[in-house]
Amino acid sequence: MSDEKDLRQTESSVQRSSLAKENDENPQGFWRRSKEPKWYVVHTYSGHENKVKVNLEKLVENRGMQDLVLQVIVPTEDRVEFKDNQRVVKTRKIFPGYVLVKMIVTNESWYLVRNTQGVTGFVGEGSEPIPLTDEEVRRMGIEKTVIVLNIAVGDMVKIISGPFKGFTGVVEELNEDKQTLKTKVDMFGRSTPVELEFDQVDKLN
Repeated sequence: MSDEKDLRQTESSVQRSSLAKENDENPQGFWRRSKEPKWYVVHTYSGHENKVKVNLEKLVENRGMQDLVLQVIVPTEDRVEFKDNQRVVKTRKIFPGYVLVKMIVTNESWYLVRNTQGVTGFVGEGSEPIPLTDEEVRRMGIEKTVIVLNIAVGDMVKIISGPFKGFTGVVEELNEDKQTLKTKVDMFGRSTPVELEFDQVDKLN
């Protein structure tokens, strides 16, 4: 019963929010609609991550807002431990206290997420959520983005991100499946082998 009450309270709050007028300004802390869905980080009470995910998904379904709130995940990873000489796989949350939501931000979708039971707010400046960058999404393993590089072994590449940014090198190995390549960069007069991800390099003509 408590879960149903929470859902009703959230739905009531969202209905009130729908009366807010959307325009080019940001009245009462609102902002313009985003055009493309982005991933946002939502802070929750500790231990409420899964409950927030379930409640939010129910609210989205009940209100028919699947076109605005596309996906809700609680990032987890499996860890292998050995106990009494037995191999045990345990699943743990990668970011305790956080839930990731792929959504298009509107007044209504913001209120829906923000007022879901267990949510304390979006990660961002003030009340305005800031989306994750494409690189953050990829590094966090939220979505797999396949990058197609028109390069081959022997091509020269420039490193555009990471600790070796600005260096150049010749491609020695390519791994299309892992989206990585190996090259060597000259540091302090020494040739240093480096493994890079596809989005860390650009091909030099």
